[in-house]
This record gives sequence, C-alpha cells and structure tokens, in this order.
Amino acid sequence: MAEFQRLDEREVHRGHIWSVSVARFRGPDDAEFERDIVRSPGSVAVVPILFDPEGVASVVLVEQYRPAIEAPVIEVPAGMRDVPGEPPSVTAHRELAEEVGLRAGVLEELTVIIPSPGMSDATTHIFLASDCDQVDDSRQGPEEEAMDVLHVPLQEALEMVRSGRIADGKSVVGIMLASDRLSRGDLAP
Repeated sequence: MAEFQRLDEREVHRGHIWSVSVARFRGPDDAEFERDIVRSPGSVAVVPILFDPEGVASVVLVEQYRPAIEAPVIEVPAGMRDVPGEPPSVTAHRELAEEVGLRAGVLEELTVIIPSPGMSDATTHIFLASDCDQVDDSRQGPEEEAMDVLHVPLQEALEMVRSGRIADGKSVVGIMLASDRLSRGDLAP
C-alpha cells in the first residue's frame, strides 16, 4: 500500500457528540489534499435473541424516526458511546435496557464494524444478547419515546434484510451474524 501522511487537522465544528475536522494529507505522489472527517466516540448495537417455548428464535427490533433521512428505520437497539471511558459492553447493556427493557444474561461481541470509513473514524461494536430478562425501559429523547418495539421471528428478520426493509448497516450485519451463530449451533434456547 502506498504511503499517506496526515500533516495537520483543524476542528471546524463541535457538536453534542460529534465534531467535524478538516485534515490535510500528503499522498504517495507528494501532492497535498484535504478531507472532511467526522470524529465520533463510536457506538454499540445489540441483537437481542429470544426463544419461544418451541425453541424458535426471534429478534427484538425497534422502529424509530431518524431525522437525518427524515424517515422511520427498523434496526436493532443501539446507542452512542457517549460516556467517556465506558467499556462498549457496559454501553450495550445500558442501551438494551433503556430502549427495549431487556437485561442480557449473556452478552458477547460479534464484531466491530467501521460504518463510514470514507468520512468518519466511528466504529460500532455489535453484540449478541441472549438469556434476556424483562426490565423497565428508560427511553431518551423524542425519537426513542415515540419508537415501536418489534418482536420478529429471526427468519422473518432475515427476509426483511434480503428485501431491503431492514437496510441499516449495523442491523444487517448483526442479524446476519446472529443467524449464522444460530445455524452453527453456537446459540441455543
């Protein structure tokens, strides 16, 4: 791979969670160029899997309005890593309880993705939650307060991914990986 060097960076906007910087780089041909970069603390996503008495797996999803695209989106519970120094697993437990009122008996990291490497340094830690118990939720903000919680058979969620009804990247990856774990026998009722 050719060598690139970051020369400097200046912050041009600081928001509540994210900041935007303009960074200057030198490419392999010695030409300099600038790129806008969204700096982010990252996020977590949780795929909660429940089993009915017959052992059929379902996933708990949320449908909430997303202002950036001005439309509702079906996705797995998720949230920003907005508590400095908090481990991703702790954030995942907190978000799962806040959004859908579940406490995971078992929480394991499936993967870490880089959702938009062309514009942001954000990472998303995706977890699988199983052996869940009901707890009180504590929704934060108008979008969460108005969102719907959906209990969907895992096979139906996979069809929603294939059809594009679930198009959110973290949710697509999480649902596919959870299904893979189930089909390998790594996850059982």
